[in-house]
Amino acid sequence: MRTSVDIPDALYRELKSKAAREKRSVKELILRGVEVELRPRSKKRTRRVTFPLVPSKKPGTLDIDNAKIYEIISFP
Repeated sequence: MRTSVDIPDALYRELKSKAAREKRSVKELILRGVEVELRPRSKKRTRRVTFPLVPSKKPGTLDIDNAKIYEIISFP
């Protein structure tokens, strides 16, 4: 299907330049952009943060101060 779209001159120059660098046509870049916009977005995966485990003789209780932390974990 054919359609007309008004693209600002500066944006079109940028589009044409990118197409030339990638050895593609302007049409290909526009179609790829439209496809990306219409595709459902996948949820970004969040990286799980892992904390260092501190061994305890009494699990579920915490009796530790900064000095003990520095003994267990080496800091630069």
